[in-house]
Amino acid sequence: MAFAAARHNAPCVILMPSDAPEVKIANTRAYGAEVVLYDRATQNRETIGSAIAAERGLTLIRPYDDPQVIAGQGTVGLEIAAQAADAGVTHAPVFVCCGGGGLASGIALALEVHAPGLTVRTAEPQGFDDMARSLATGQRQKNPTATGSICDAILTPTPGDLTLPILTRLAGPGATVTDDQALQAMALAFTHLRIVLEPGGAVALAAALFNEGLPDTVIAVATGGNVDPATFATALARFA
Repeated sequence: MAFAAARHNAPCVILMPSDAPEVKIANTRAYGAEVVLYDRATQNRETIGSAIAAERGLTLIRPYDDPQVIAGQGTVGLEIAAQAADAGVTHAPVFVCCGGGGLASGIALALEVHAPGLTVRTAEPQGFDDMARSLATGQRQKNPTATGSICDAILTPTPGDLTLPILTRLAGPGATVTDDQALQAMALAFTHLRIVLEPGGAVALAAALFNEGLPDTVIAVATGGNVDPATFATALARFA
């Protein structure tokens, strides 16, 4: 958002939880955006965002429960469909890092049309698996707490109004991973693929690596490299 706003010379205010990695906060500010921090455990992001938008005459863009955001993230699904076709893959689970479900919903909608044999599977941190529980029960579930996992980027309170119906229709069962498994996936991604992932961006890879009973061919979406050096060093020291 900050990058896009800078390209269009538009004002941009980013609401970000105060426990976000310093590198993410610094990089966002470097693009010229104003970063407003909030306490995810005691403050409501929607309330703060709506108030700022009304006060300043801005447009509130939700991170996942917005049709255009979902459509934009669906381009990842188009890439997956094209790459899978090139590789001759017609059937496989597609693990996607999941907070509110915008990315997973967009990918699922794209695959429905372009690669119907590929099925989205949401991946979440253990203890923050509101989407997995919602898909299993058919009822919107909430996480009991807002903090407590290193996967800060995908700690959302409950699935979106738009995203849950999409994933209920198109996704398979949700998967969960531990923080240690996310760290191990980060280390493996760097060691073998030479890519840098933040914990929340590694949960789909972790789900693909550490869940049993999966087919030989599995697709995992790796998202986000906004990881503090100390956390990345911990992952490498423990698991590389």
